[in-house]
Amino acid sequence: MGGVHVTPLWPPTGVAVAGLLLLGLRVWPGIALGALLVIAGFGAITPASFGIAAGNTLAPVVAVLLLARVGFRVELDRLRDGVALVFLGALASTLISASAACLILVSEGALAAHQFWPAWTAWWTGDAMGVLVVTPLLLAVRAARMPRDVPLRRWAEALGLVAVTAVTVFTATRSPLSLLFLVLPVVMWAALRFQLLGAAPCVLVVSVFAVPAAVGHVGPFADHSLLAVMVQLQALNGVAALTGLLLAAVTAERENTLATIEQACIALAEVVNRLAPARPTSPGRPPPTAAAPTDGRPPYDAVRPADRPGGPDHHRSGEGPYRCSGFSKSKRQPASHSERWLPWAGMPPASLSRRARWSWFQVMKVVLRLVKSFSGPPEPSSR
Repeated sequence: MGGVHVTPLWPPTGVAVAGLLLLGLRVWPGIALGALLVIAGFGAITPASFGIAAGNTLAPVVAVLLLARVGFRVELDRLRDGVALVFLGALASTLISASAACLILVSEGALAAHQFWPAWTAWWTGDAMGVLVVTPLLLAVRAARMPRDVPLRRWAEALGLVAVTAVTVFTATRSPLSLLFLVLPVVMWAALRFQLLGAAPCVLVVSVFAVPAAVGHVGPFADHSLLAVMVQLQALNGVAALTGLLLAAVTAERENTLATIEQACIALAEVVNRLAPARPTSPGRPPPTAAAPTDGRPPYDAVRPADRPGGPDHHRSGEGPYRCSGFSKSKRQPASHSERWLPWAGMPPASLSRRARWSWFQVMKVVLRLVKSFSGPPEPSSR
């Protein structure tokens, strides 16, 4: 563009952001040296080259500082991490590198003034796409471990995802029909099933196939102007990267929440077991129960929930009266702590609702009796 090399996807920016996130800000001199060497690969080093290299170094540093300010985690296992990487790490910080480079090129005369905004837009979107595509991939590879005890169907699904991704992306970017939207279901599949480790390579494959097709004006990019091709390409890369990154973060956050709830339930069960231990009894007889009513029926709290009125086992012959205190007539095995200590644990909803209605009826009867007892009969008048 006007003698200036501008790419729709600039991976060095994503590599720089990932390196600063993983190694710290102390490696910024290496990033500055790398940026200068990359510029030297396109032509001779001029005073403007040092300014462009400084802008390409300052943008990743500002991105890491902004991400650290909002508590960004490199695991990308929260939705807020994905949103922060998109808006702070990719879209906001790259404004610095694009603005510095284009202003320096215009002041040097290498870029015409009327081409400032097209060049600035292409530079900014190229750096932003580099962060969105390359940085999550490097962060995911850094945290990847060799899986163990993985079912065979899981490996089969991963191989199927790779094959479907390659075929779908190649077809969408080479077909003369507008089929670019077909890559989105593949990216969603990778994010939902394999989180960031599956979504990041899938997005990279989309960009690797789409950029040459756009440069060669083939497939859906044919017969379009340069501006239309750039808009179409950056829309594809941006939508694929945003979908994969944010959906993978939401899925990872949900899985972490479920794991936390499961650990809390296990800890709570251990606390209940310590606070309410089972009484040691002889192997052949059940533990002592509460005193039974005078009519021979066992106390209500001593009968397991399944044998109470309305329970599923209440009408079994000979089973209800003997299934007391958590023990069965046939197996003599203790029931769970919830059945032993909670009066209505395990009762069907219908039985529980009947029990609740019966309780309210009894409460109303007691209230009426109390009112009558306090009011009492009228005292006879004395003359």
